[in-house]
Amino acid sequence: MNPADWISTRSRQTEVSGIRKVFDLGRSLKDPINLSIGQPHFDVPEAIREAAKAAIDGGKNGYSVTQGAAELRDRLLADVQTAYPGQERGLLVTSGTSGGLLLAILATVNPGDEVIIPDPYFVSYPHLVTLAGGKSVFVDTYPDFRITPERIAAAMTERTKVVLLCSPSNPTGVVADPEAIRAIAELCAQRGVLLISDEIYKAFHFDGPPRSAAEWNPQTLVIEGFGKTYGMTGWRLGWAHGPKPLIEEMTKLQQFTFVCAPSVLQYGGAAALDFDVTGIVADYRNKRDRIVAGLRERFTFTVPGGAFYLYAQAPWGTATEFVTEAIRRNLLIIPGNSFSRRDTHFRLSFATTDETLDRGIAVLNELAQKG
Repeated sequence: MNPADWISTRSRQTEVSGIRKVFDLGRSLKDPINLSIGQPHFDVPEAIREAAKAAIDGGKNGYSVTQGAAELRDRLLADVQTAYPGQERGLLVTSGTSGGLLLAILATVNPGDEVIIPDPYFVSYPHLVTLAGGKSVFVDTYPDFRITPERIAAAMTERTKVVLLCSPSNPTGVVADPEAIRAIAELCAQRGVLLISDEIYKAFHFDGPPRSAAEWNPQTLVIEGFGKTYGMTGWRLGWAHGPKPLIEEMTKLQQFTFVCAPSVLQYGGAAALDFDVTGIVADYRNKRDRIVAGLRERFTFTVPGGAFYLYAQAPWGTATEFVTEAIRRNLLIIPGNSFSRRDTHFRLSFATTDETLDRGIAVLNELAQKG
């Protein structure tokens, strides 16, 4: 038999990430101007690294319980109870936010169920739905990438099971208006639809405090993580909190998939909760302002209120054509069709040095004039 015949339909329907294609291309370039990588450019703070090393040296190298090591989970749960007083929320430590999202989708979506996803979206969202046999229903948010309850309501049907939101957004960096978050939270509660709030970029709010749908809808499932906030993306450490019956089902599925989050790294995560990221966030706010000032004359975009991305309209051609020319000039950015059904915009990450940002700004402005 041809090994290709063994491949399942769900796997065939899952495309290779366009981001990974650019990453692979970047390895072949000499000294690329890399504005493609969606991870902080700083190293994990020393106190966090030392806590993980101490756990290794202390022999804590076996499995933790599936729910998460008590040293981390108890602290996270206390923070959640403080943030959402009176709510009966369960909590699970997960193998990254991606692991949490996968467990959530598998625990809730049946074949044929519909999951509403605002467009643009994080690359994995529709593929997670496909793995569960569900159907992604995309809600267009162009041109300003603002999520509105009216558009979400219009997309709902009797098959709608989940609404999946991310604020601040990857790829746009746009922060949803608190009024819109509240209205969508209340809409989901009224319709009996699960709202999943991906809050991986919660720390990176530049123009106001973070707000969560869980404030207005206790049945909201919140996914959070350590990777973006502390430069720990490779540690694969996150957590989910929400209705206890749902968390219990996700915990059961984690037993038979990830087993548990990386055990020794959970002790690093506990130390991370004591680390003040105010300076890091301020640095990224300055980088946001730097890239906005450098590109605003020749590019059209919505100023990002959080995360570390800018999603700009290609000034000529399709986004793929524009990005192809950028790569020819040693600049790595991501075409918008990796995140959207449209091929009109491109994503850049400003999670890099100011010198690299300035090099990227120069190339982008030169390219804009080419059209």
